[in-house]
Amino acid sequence: MRTTLTLLLALASLQLAASAETLTYADLADRLIDLQRLAVLPEPGETCAQWSSYNRASRYDVATGTYVDWSRNGDGHGFIRKEDATLVLAEMQGPGCIWRIWSAGPMDGHVKIYLDGAPEPAVDLPFSGYFNRENPPFIYPSLVYEASSGRNCYVPIPYQKSCKIVAEGRWGAFYHFTYSTFPEGTEVPTFKLPLSPSQCDALQNVDDFLSNQLGANPSPNTESEVVAANLTISPGSSATAANLEGERAVTSLVVKIPASMSLDEAASVLRNTLLRITWDGEDEPAVWAPLGDFFGTVPGINLYTSLPLGMTEDGFYSHWYMPFAKSALVELVNEGDAPIALEIAINHAPLSLPIEKLGRFHAKWHRDASLPTDPERSVDWTLLTTRGRGRYCGVMLHVWNPRGGWWGEGDEKFFVDGEKFPSTFGTGSEDYFGYAWSDPALFHKAYHAETFNRAANRGHISVSRWHIPDNVPFQSSFEGSIEKYFPNDRPTLYAATAYWYLAPAGTDPYQPVPPSQRTGYYDYILPSFPKGTISFDFELLRIMDTSGRSARKVQRPYAGNGQRWRYLLWKGAHPGDRLVFETLPLADAGVYEVTVALAETRRSGTVQFYLDGNELGQPVSTRSQSPRKSVSFPLGTARLAEGQHLLAVEMLDTDPADLALQSITLESIPTIE
Repeated sequence: MRTTLTLLLALASLQLAASAETLTYADLADRLIDLQRLAVLPEPGETCAQWSSYNRASRYDVATGTYVDWSRNGDGHGFIRKEDATLVLAEMQGPGCIWRIWSAGPMDGHVKIYLDGAPEPAVDLPFSGYFNRENPPFIYPSLVYEASSGRNCYVPIPYQKSCKIVAEGRWGAFYHFTYSTFPEGTEVPTFKLPLSPSQCDALQNVDDFLSNQLGANPSPNTESEVVAANLTISPGSSATAANLEGERAVTSLVVKIPASMSLDEAASVLRNTLLRITWDGEDEPAVWAPLGDFFGTVPGINLYTSLPLGMTEDGFYSHWYMPFAKSALVELVNEGDAPIALEIAINHAPLSLPIEKLGRFHAKWHRDASLPTDPERSVDWTLLTTRGRGRYCGVMLHVWNPRGGWWGEGDEKFFVDGEKFPSTFGTGSEDYFGYAWSDPALFHKAYHAETFNRAANRGHISVSRWHIPDNVPFQSSFEGSIEKYFPNDRPTLYAATAYWYLAPAGTDPYQPVPPSQRTGYYDYILPSFPKGTISFDFELLRIMDTSGRSARKVQRPYAGNGQRWRYLLWKGAHPGDRLVFETLPLADAGVYEVTVALAETRRSGTVQFYLDGNELGQPVSTRSQSPRKSVSFPLGTARLAEGQHLLAVEMLDTDPADLALQSITLESIPTIE
């Protein structure tokens, strides 16, 4: 019996050794741009997870089976534990690799990375030093950069046995460490500084491609063939762009629409024209998305480039690798009210691996589909839910936010293979998309982009995140969500296109969405309120005008006395500077008592409020050397007509000062005519 068991263990060990990979640093660097590898179905033991500074008050109670404090939002300073004067930020078992480091506020306190149990750190830098491109090898501009206030580092840091990351001193606030764990037996080189010349060359080659050739296919195939077509599709009709046969893969797809199309026409056409791709004669398409959404941005044509997708002057491109065993049917559907003319070119090539090792590419558009039924998880908005074996590779999120203000703040949460607590738990919506502080500035990089935001977070916003080296493998199921703080009736509305690979036996639950649910649900809505008590949060009001270069809209958490408030921080305003806010709508004329709520700060200035150009109450200030609370200031009464009213605030201090604005309340009071 013992001999039989020993023999079985030996055979298992031999099988493991035969299947285990040996990866060089160049192999890992190649994964930064290898889109074909995403189609390879994951082996058992292959995972991707993330350590972050999320609020540790959020937890899953095993005893009761409930989610506790699930929407807590103090996500800047979480850590695993303290060890003397250090904070442990992350701990992983190898073999593995850190793919992505992100922060919103790195400072000069040191962050140290210990690998394989070594007593000395492999990397010991000020946290800011991972992002400022002053410390090799964290110097490559397409891998280490700032994107709309977010700091990103995509230099791979592999380890064979273990990884431990600690912070000392004033290291900053907010962090993500996204990492893969490889199957047992995988051999990787433990990161050691300085990198060898060949390792530096591998990073340089990737950086050169991302800097100079982004938009090109990173894995061209010399045996590829092209199917091209000029299509004119009538309303209510579909057209076949390609019907391919055999064991092959679509390696790129390019679409052009008429250049003469107006912006409004393009927005309508790209949401009403559908891309539909069906693999191997299946009953349901694996790709079903409005054309513009599939190519990663809405509304209309927004020129940008990223690694898998983009919109350029030469057309919209996709470099997602899409293998199939028998056939691929590529169709375009016109659900608009006018004919559509477009050009399409599809590259396809023989497979480089056996089809049994490859998943099928899926991309689906949805709104509010498969939301969690658990009441404690009501804040979670589902990006993707699927069952089977595969890899999650990213999402494009379209936000409709007509009232303005910061729409996000919600954390991403990835539940893999039935996890009760997510192995990826983020720190905020913009953090997940690689930027920070709700910065509305547009950017586009290889792995993420903010391609549309023309009114400082008011109206349409389009953001994307592609998980290329940090794709999330799953063996049985994947559920990815992002917290959505504002309800649909605010109205703040989300729509998403998710991208993933799935084994043929897997479950893709997404069904086609009719035109009535894809268009027309967004429109500029001017809220109007009846008589009574009306309250407006300043951070939700659009700033219409500013005077003075120092006046800018900033949004930060405020902690005091165990509480947290959201407010609008007006920082460094000079004497005479003004903020002018969007009009306050009233449904009825009347006399209203006006109150503002402000948060105490150490540098609060004295300010004067104005309503419709008239002084409103006396000057007020919340300067405090130990800020701990919110303070309400009655500003008197005003007789207001029905309709819109303009609100302004002016800084009166002689030196630059701050102001933390929380809300303004208008309460109707009875009058005797």
